[in-house]
Amino acid sequence: MEPAASVTVVLPAYNEAPNLARTVTTAQAYLARTMDDYRIIVVNDGSADRTGAIADELAAADPAHVVVVTHPVNRGYGAAVRSGIAEALRTDCPWIFLTDADGQFDLTEIGMLLGVAREQKVDLVTGWRTRRADPSIRRLNAYLWSGASRLLLGLPVHDVDCAFKLVHRRVLAAITLEGEAAVISPELLAKAAHAGFRIVEVPVSHFPREAGEQSGANLQVIVRSLVGLARLRVRLARQMPVESPRQRRIARHGSVD
Repeated sequence: MEPAASVTVVLPAYNEAPNLARTVTTAQAYLARTMDDYRIIVVNDGSADRTGAIADELAAADPAHVVVVTHPVNRGYGAAVRSGIAEALRTDCPWIFLTDADGQFDLTEIGMLLGVAREQKVDLVTGWRTRRADPSIRRLNAYLWSGASRLLLGLPVHDVDCAFKLVHRRVLAAITLEGEAAVISPELLAKAAHAGFRIVEVPVSHFPREAGEQSGANLQVIVRSLVGLARLRVRLARQMPVESPRQRRIARHGSVD
Protein backbone atom coordinates (compact mmCIF):
# COMPACT_ATOMS: atom_id res chain seq x y z
CA MET A 1 0.00 0.00 0.00
CA GLU A 2 1.38 3.42 -0.96
CA PRO A 3 1.38 6.25 1.58
CA ALA A 4 -1.93 7.95 1.01
CA ALA A 5 -3.72 8.31 4.32
CA SER A 6 -3.50 9.65 7.84
CA VAL A 7 -4.79 7.57 10.74
CA THR A 8 -5.13 7.98 14.48
CA VAL A 9 -5.10 4.69 16.38
CA VAL A 10 -6.97 4.63 19.70
CA LEU A 11 -5.81 1.96 22.17
CA PRO A 12 -7.76 1.64 25.45
CA ALA A 13 -5.55 -0.22 27.92
CA TYR A 14 -6.36 -1.65 31.33
CA ASN A 15 -3.66 -3.79 32.96
CA GLU A 16 -2.05 -4.55 29.59
CA ALA A 17 1.59 -4.25 30.68
CA PRO A 18 2.60 -7.58 29.06
CA ASN A 19 1.07 -6.59 25.69
CA LEU A 20 1.15 -2.81 25.33
CA ALA A 21 4.72 -2.24 24.10
CA ARG A 22 4.45 -4.97 21.47
CA THR A 23 1.10 -3.65 20.22
CA VAL A 24 2.31 -0.04 20.00
CA THR A 25 5.66 -0.83 18.36
CA THR A 26 3.94 -3.10 15.82
CA ALA A 27 1.55 -0.27 14.98
CA GLN A 28 4.41 2.25 14.76
CA ALA A 29 6.40 0.10 12.35
CA TYR A 30 3.44 -0.46 10.04
CA LEU A 31 2.03 3.07 10.11
CA ALA A 32 5.41 4.73 9.60
CA ARG A 33 5.87 2.63 6.48
CA THR A 34 2.42 3.07 4.98
CA MET A 35 0.83 6.34 6.09
CA ASP A 36 1.38 10.01 5.34
CA ASP A 37 0.91 10.74 9.02
CA TYR A 38 -0.31 8.94 12.10
CA ARG A 39 -0.91 9.19 15.84
CA ILE A 40 -1.27 6.45 18.45
CA ILE A 41 -3.34 7.37 21.49
CA VAL A 42 -2.96 5.06 24.48
CA VAL A 43 -5.68 5.46 27.10
CA ASN A 44 -4.42 4.12 30.40
CA ASP A 45 -7.69 3.39 32.20
CA GLY A 46 -6.51 3.41 35.81
CA SER A 47 -4.31 0.33 35.40
CA ALA A 48 -2.88 -1.25 38.56
CA ASP A 49 0.17 -2.70 36.77
CA ARG A 50 2.93 -0.99 34.75
CA THR A 51 0.66 -0.10 31.81
CA GLY A 52 0.88 3.62 32.61
CA ALA A 53 4.65 3.62 32.98
CA ILE A 54 5.11 1.68 29.74
CA ALA A 55 2.75 4.04 27.90
CA ASP A 56 4.69 7.06 29.17
CA GLU A 57 7.99 5.48 28.07
CA LEU A 58 6.62 4.84 24.58
CA ALA A 59 5.37 8.42 24.31
CA ALA A 60 8.70 9.83 25.53
CA ALA A 61 10.52 7.79 22.87
CA ASP A 62 8.25 9.04 20.05
CA PRO A 63 6.44 12.22 21.18
CA ALA A 64 5.50 13.16 17.62
CA HIS A 65 3.33 10.08 17.23
CA VAL A 66 2.44 8.56 20.61
CA VAL A 67 0.12 10.32 23.07
CA VAL A 68 -1.00 9.05 26.48
CA VAL A 69 -4.36 9.84 28.08
CA THR A 70 -4.55 8.78 31.73
CA HIS A 71 -7.58 8.00 33.88
CA PRO A 72 -6.40 8.17 37.52
CA VAL A 73 -8.95 5.46 38.39
CA ASN A 74 -10.50 2.71 36.29
CA ARG A 75 -13.58 4.11 34.53
CA GLY A 76 -14.34 1.18 32.23
CA TYR A 77 -14.04 0.38 28.54
CA GLY A 78 -16.69 2.79 27.30
CA ALA A 79 -15.12 5.76 29.09
CA ALA A 80 -11.67 4.78 27.80
CA VAL A 81 -12.91 4.66 24.21
CA ARG A 82 -14.64 8.02 24.58
CA SER A 83 -11.50 9.63 26.00
CA GLY A 84 -9.46 8.21 23.14
CA ILE A 85 -11.92 9.48 20.55
CA ALA A 86 -11.97 12.97 22.10
CA GLU A 87 -8.17 13.11 21.88
CA ALA A 88 -8.20 11.70 18.33
CA LEU A 89 -10.58 14.43 17.18
CA ARG A 90 -7.92 16.97 18.20
CA THR A 91 -5.57 15.60 15.53
CA ASP A 92 -5.74 16.35 11.82
CA CYS A 93 -6.02 12.69 10.78
CA PRO A 94 -9.25 12.03 8.85
CA TRP A 95 -9.48 8.36 9.89
CA ILE A 96 -9.72 7.06 13.45
CA PHE A 97 -8.99 3.41 14.10
CA LEU A 98 -10.41 1.82 17.26
CA THR A 99 -8.77 -1.35 18.55
CA ASP A 100 -7.50 -2.94 21.78
CA ALA A 101 -4.04 -3.12 23.33
CA ASP A 102 -4.09 -6.90 23.87
CA GLY A 103 -2.35 -7.81 20.59
CA GLN A 104 -5.10 -10.12 19.31
CA PHE A 105 -5.43 -8.39 15.93
CA ASP A 106 -3.18 -8.01 12.90
CA LEU A 107 -2.67 -4.25 12.76
CA THR A 108 -1.35 -4.45 9.20
CA GLU A 109 -4.98 -5.08 8.19
CA ILE A 110 -5.65 -1.39 8.81
CA GLY A 111 -4.56 -0.92 5.20
CA MET A 112 -7.17 -3.43 4.04
CA LEU A 113 -9.88 -1.52 5.89
CA LEU A 114 -8.74 1.74 4.30
CA GLY A 115 -8.85 0.10 0.89
CA VAL A 116 -12.40 -1.10 1.48
CA ALA A 117 -13.46 2.34 2.73
CA ARG A 118 -12.18 3.96 -0.45
CA GLU A 119 -13.44 1.30 -2.82
CA GLN A 120 -16.97 1.28 -1.38
CA LYS A 121 -17.01 4.94 -0.35
CA VAL A 122 -18.14 4.18 3.19
CA ASP A 123 -17.74 6.10 6.45
CA LEU A 124 -17.18 3.19 8.85
CA VAL A 125 -15.58 -0.23 8.36
CA THR A 126 -16.14 -2.71 11.18
CA GLY A 127 -14.32 -6.01 11.60
CA TRP A 128 -15.84 -9.48 11.84
CA ARG A 129 -13.80 -12.23 13.53
CA THR A 130 -14.85 -15.20 11.43
CA ARG A 131 -12.47 -17.42 13.44
CA ARG A 132 -12.51 -15.89 16.91
CA ALA A 133 -9.48 -17.12 18.89
CA ASP A 134 -11.04 -16.89 22.36
CA PRO A 135 -12.21 -19.42 24.96
CA SER A 136 -15.61 -21.02 24.35
CA ILE A 137 -17.37 -19.00 27.04
CA ARG A 138 -16.24 -15.71 25.47
CA ARG A 139 -17.35 -16.88 22.03
CA LEU A 140 -20.75 -17.79 23.47
CA ASN A 141 -21.05 -14.44 25.25
CA ALA A 142 -20.13 -12.65 22.01
CA TYR A 143 -22.70 -14.64 20.02
CA LEU A 144 -25.45 -13.77 22.51
CA TRP A 145 -24.33 -10.13 22.72
CA SER A 146 -24.39 -9.70 18.94
CA GLY A 147 -27.78 -11.40 18.85
CA ALA A 148 -29.16 -9.04 21.50
CA SER A 149 -27.80 -6.07 19.55
CA ARG A 150 -29.45 -7.29 16.36
CA LEU A 151 -32.76 -7.85 18.17
CA LEU A 152 -32.89 -4.61 20.15
CA LEU A 153 -31.14 -2.23 17.75
CA GLY A 154 -31.77 -3.78 14.35
CA LEU A 155 -28.05 -4.11 13.65
CA PRO A 156 -27.36 -6.77 10.97
CA VAL A 157 -23.77 -7.24 12.12
CA HIS A 158 -22.09 -10.58 12.81
CA ASP A 159 -19.59 -9.29 15.38
CA VAL A 160 -20.85 -6.12 17.00
CA ASP A 161 -18.12 -5.84 19.63
CA CYS A 162 -15.15 -6.52 17.35
CA ALA A 163 -12.41 -4.09 18.45
CA PHE A 164 -11.23 -3.44 14.91
CA LYS A 165 -13.12 -0.45 13.54
CA LEU A 166 -12.03 2.25 11.09
CA VAL A 167 -14.21 5.35 11.41
CA HIS A 168 -14.05 8.64 9.53
CA ARG A 169 -13.78 11.58 11.89
CA ARG A 170 -16.97 13.11 10.44
CA VAL A 171 -18.93 10.21 11.99
CA LEU A 172 -17.49 10.69 15.47
CA ALA A 173 -17.88 14.46 15.24
CA ALA A 174 -21.56 14.07 14.37
CA ILE A 175 -22.71 11.63 17.07
CA THR A 176 -22.51 11.60 20.86
CA LEU A 177 -21.40 8.38 22.53
CA GLU A 178 -22.54 7.76 26.11
CA GLY A 179 -22.44 3.98 26.56
CA GLU A 180 -20.51 2.28 29.32
CA ALA A 181 -18.65 -1.04 29.15
CA ALA A 182 -19.39 -3.04 25.98
CA VAL A 183 -22.37 -0.86 25.01
CA ILE A 184 -20.01 1.60 23.31
CA SER A 185 -19.60 -0.70 20.28
CA PRO A 186 -23.28 -1.27 19.35
CA GLU A 187 -23.97 2.36 20.24
CA LEU A 188 -21.37 3.55 17.72
CA LEU A 189 -22.77 1.35 14.95
CA ALA A 190 -26.42 2.11 15.71
CA LYS A 191 -25.99 5.87 15.97
CA ALA A 192 -23.82 6.00 12.85
CA ALA A 193 -26.43 4.02 10.92
CA HIS A 194 -29.30 6.15 12.26
CA ALA A 195 -27.40 9.28 11.20
CA GLY A 196 -27.20 7.96 7.64
CA PHE A 197 -23.50 7.10 7.51
CA ARG A 198 -22.42 4.22 5.28
CA ILE A 199 -21.10 1.10 7.04
CA VAL A 200 -19.48 -2.08 5.78
CA GLU A 201 -18.50 -5.22 7.72
CA VAL A 202 -15.33 -7.09 6.72
CA PRO A 203 -13.70 -10.31 7.98
CA VAL A 204 -10.48 -9.75 9.93
CA SER A 205 -7.86 -12.01 11.50
CA HIS A 206 -7.90 -12.79 15.21
CA PHE A 207 -5.31 -14.44 17.45
CA PRO A 208 -5.22 -15.90 20.98
CA ARG A 209 -4.31 -13.59 23.82
CA GLU A 210 -0.67 -14.26 24.71
CA ALA A 211 -0.58 -12.59 28.12
CA GLY A 212 -2.73 -10.79 30.65
CA GLU A 213 -6.34 -11.38 31.65
CA GLN A 214 -9.59 -10.58 29.89
CA SER A 215 -12.31 -8.75 31.81
CA GLY A 216 -15.25 -8.93 29.41
CA ALA A 217 -16.62 -12.18 30.86
CA ASN A 218 -16.99 -10.65 34.34
CA LEU A 219 -20.62 -11.10 35.48
CA GLN A 220 -20.88 -7.53 36.73
CA VAL A 221 -19.65 -6.21 33.37
CA ILE A 222 -22.12 -8.43 31.49
CA VAL A 223 -25.11 -7.28 33.57
CA ARG A 224 -24.08 -3.63 33.27
CA SER A 225 -23.72 -4.02 29.51
CA LEU A 226 -27.15 -5.64 29.08
CA VAL A 227 -28.83 -2.88 31.11
CA GLY A 228 -26.98 -0.29 29.06
CA LEU A 229 -28.06 -1.94 25.80
CA ALA A 230 -31.72 -1.82 26.87
CA ARG A 231 -31.39 1.85 27.79
CA LEU A 232 -29.76 2.58 24.44
CA ARG A 233 -32.72 0.91 22.70
CA VAL A 234 -35.11 3.21 24.56
CA ARG A 235 -33.10 6.34 23.72
CA LEU A 236 -32.89 5.44 20.03
CA ALA A 237 -36.60 4.57 19.88
CA ARG A 238 -37.42 8.09 21.04
CA GLN A 239 -35.45 9.48 18.11
CA MET A 240 -36.76 7.16 15.42
CA PRO A 241 -38.10 3.61 15.07
CA VAL A 242 -35.43 0.90 15.11
CA GLU A 243 -35.24 -0.59 11.63
CA SER A 244 -35.16 -4.28 10.90
CA PRO A 245 -31.89 -5.86 9.69
CA ARG A 246 -33.34 -6.03 6.18
CA GLN A 247 -34.01 -2.30 6.17
CA ARG A 248 -30.71 -1.22 7.70
CA ARG A 249 -27.95 -0.82 5.13
CA ILE A 250 -24.78 -2.41 6.47
CA ALA A 251 -22.93 -4.19 3.70
CA ARG A 252 -20.48 -7.07 3.95
CA HIS A 253 -17.22 -7.34 2.06
CA GLY A 254 -14.62 -10.02 1.35
CA SER A 255 -13.38 -13.00 3.31
CA VAL A 256 -10.43 -14.12 5.38
CA ASP A 257 -8.60 -17.30 4.46
